[in-house]
Amino acid sequence: MTTTAGPQTGSTNVSNPKAALDKDGFLKMFIAQLQHQDPTKPMDSNESMQQMSSFSMVEQITNMASTNTQIAQSLNTSSAVGLIGRTVTYTGTDKAPHTGKVERVATSKDGVSTITVAGQTGIDPSTITEVA
Repeated sequence: MTTTAGPQTGSTNVSNPKAALDKDGFLKMFIAQLQHQDPTKPMDSNESMQQMSSFSMVEQITNMASTNTQIAQSLNTSSAVGLIGRTVTYTGTDKAPHTGKVERVATSKDGVSTITVAGQTGIDPSTITEVA
């Protein structure tokens, strides 16, 4: 015998494929808790402070991760720029080694750098195996 629960009022279905709670979701959940708490049994102020400090920590960690990503992209671009004029050997898409002088560096909107070696554009700097 299978039973199903009736419709819940005031509930919202949220789809989160990674099953992770981001800072916006956390804040929405906290506000919903405050709005729907039983007035005769209000939330403990210590519990409220714990949740807010958790929110603050999640926000700071998210901000640090974003900053670290920006720093890594900047370092990758700086490293690629340092190769201009140098002769490099890289592994091409054909899995063969290619050698040539780095002519230019291009950076996309998302911060990914590619280099041009001997007229060949779009080379990933991480494929370089030797720098002379």
